[in-house]
Amino acid sequence: MDSGIVYAFDIFGTAIFAITGAVKGVRNRLDFLGVIVFAITVGCGGGMVRDTILGIFPIAVFNDDAYIIVCILMGIIVFLLSPKTVGRWSLIQYLDAIGLGVFTAIGCLKAAALGLGPVGVVASGVFGAVGGGVLRDVFCHEIPMVFTSDFYASASILGGLLFIILIKAGISGDVLMYSTAVFTAGLRMLGYHFRWRLPVARMVGEEKRGR
Repeated sequence: MDSGIVYAFDIFGTAIFAITGAVKGVRNRLDFLGVIVFAITVGCGGGMVRDTILGIFPIAVFNDDAYIIVCILMGIIVFLLSPKTVGRWSLIQYLDAIGLGVFTAIGCLKAAALGLGPVGVVASGVFGAVGGGVLRDVFCHEIPMVFTSDFYASASILGGLLFIILIKAGISGDVLMYSTAVFTAGLRMLGYHFRWRLPVARMVGEEKRGR
């Protein structure tokens, strides 16, 4: 696979996630610096977690200034255009789905290139895709969204499983990367649109109150 295409794909995903992070910062009434920090956290956080777990050093964010620069630019744009962008939450969620798909595919590719097995490949895709969002929610003193609502991490896991199936079927190159990204993003969009939820366990007494 052309490393240049993978790099461009990674930068694109970073920009998308930086936008969603900056929007979260604006919605939480953060100042200019706070919005930029959130853009960097969400744009680069997942990749940092992924590369650290995979033992890739120096991690991409510190080895290439383009990642941080892209996040800062996206943060500034969102901050300046916030009156026109932040209210469009559905659009932001669909952009976030695209970022989820891109980072799931990139994480799986990096793990596969290192010779990891199926579990490692799927885990790398998931950590890369949701890591930045988890850090963002922790900074906001919220339980990470991936643990409480939406078909989010589940879409990434299923995307990773598709990646494994395609490899076993002999699919490689750009088709492998794009198929994983589109499948994951599509699942996330469908989950958001139809409000898919994983089941939540009931505690003692909740069944009676629900009747």
